[in-house]
Amino acid sequence: MINRESALAQAFWETGRLPCDIRDFHAHMDEHAEIYFPFSSADEMVADMDINGVKSLLFCGHFALYDPLYGEQYNVEAVRKYPDRLRAYHIIHSRCLDPEREIEEVDENPDVYVGFKLLGDYNCFPVDDPCHDPYYDYLQQTGKFLLLHTWGGSPYDGSRQVANIAKRFQKLTVFCGHSFFSRQIEGVKETKQYENIYYELTAIPIVRGYLEDIVNTAGSERVLFGTDLPWFSTMHGVGMVLSADITDEDRRNIFYRNGERLLKGIF
Repeated sequence: MINRESALAQAFWETGRLPCDIRDFHAHMDEHAEIYFPFSSADEMVADMDINGVKSLLFCGHFALYDPLYGEQYNVEAVRKYPDRLRAYHIIHSRCLDPEREIEEVDENPDVYVGFKLLGDYNCFPVDDPCHDPYYDYLQQTGKFLLLHTWGGSPYDGSRQVANIAKRFQKLTVFCGHSFFSRQIEGVKETKQYENIYYELTAIPIVRGYLEDIVNTAGSERVLFGTDLPWFSTMHGVGMVLSADITDEDRRNIFYRNGERLLKGIF
């Protein structure tokens, strides 16, 4: 549905582009064994960014998700090829941790990594387990980011686990990927007291009303645009933000203002 009261929506429908940049905080890259992607290489994804007006993209490639020893080289190669557009999250594999080596890799590649990513549901391992503390302590001290896969009701990365992390690491900046999908109001209410927690939109636009839930509960200043590219379409994510029952000021916060504030000095 076209939001006739939104100048951003009107500009988009008339030109096919937003009159502002987009900062995408959640993406992947490279092929995946279980699905075909029409585009997934760094070249193809940057081309998609150009089409949709995405200025910067933070990602963790599929190879790194499944290969803790050799997968990170593909992240490094992609960022070095497009240093003005891409940055990577270094993955944390809960069942084969090597914090000394992995933190050293992040330190040695400051032009590549903005922080770490952790997927509790994938590892079937709770994100608030103390085994992750060396990573969280490092991120808190350096100001780098933690992207967590979060899901409503999960025993591994639900709102209780995220709140436990935030209580112990109060200066740690956490991006809640998927924003506790399906229990977003409950999840945001349990975690919004921690000022360094942000809510990322991947999958949220699938259900109409979920974005409004998050904005009404936490405020648009805490919401980050993300797509999970190439799993979801950038165009779809943009369209759902434009059609949501929020203001253009909210949309600008989500599309770029919050991202520019967090990424100041990086891009």
